[in-house]
Amino acid sequence: MHVPIKVDYGVRALVDLALYGQNGPVRASDIARRTMIPVPFLAQVLHNLGKKNLVKSQRGPHGGHILASDPHKVSLNSVMEALVGVETSIKCLDDISCCTQVSSCSQREIWREVDTAVLQILRRTTVGQLVERTRTMQTQQLNLVSNKNSG
Repeated sequence: MHVPIKVDYGVRALVDLALYGQNGPVRASDIARRTMIPVPFLAQVLHNLGKKNLVKSQRGPHGGHILASDPHKVSLNSVMEALVGVETSIKCLDDISCCTQVSSCSQREIWREVDTAVLQILRRTTVGQLVERTRTMQTQQLNLVSNKNSG
């Protein structure tokens, strides 16, 4: 299964909003700076996430973006569906008429198993879990730097 850059950016943006949006809306320029997402692309991603009620946007001098729901309730699958839909890795999994080998294809079921496994991971992994991983990694990085500076 291919994960489009739009989905990667969407997940990064949602994790950033969960990390930095507890005290109010977060500006797109701040998200872009922290996540290394180009601002025009981020604006498009945030707009699409807003249309699917994953993000709320507020205009004005104190405006920005916030998560529309608890990050532990937002699966990576829902982000993918919101931004690109869910695609299978091989076209014949969706449309057997596109393959002349379908009746004797030994790998078709393997690709289906791969797609199913990936889909299960995307469904059970939430933005909240990625936030927890990010915080753990940030703490480990700070401890590493602290130990390096004190030693």
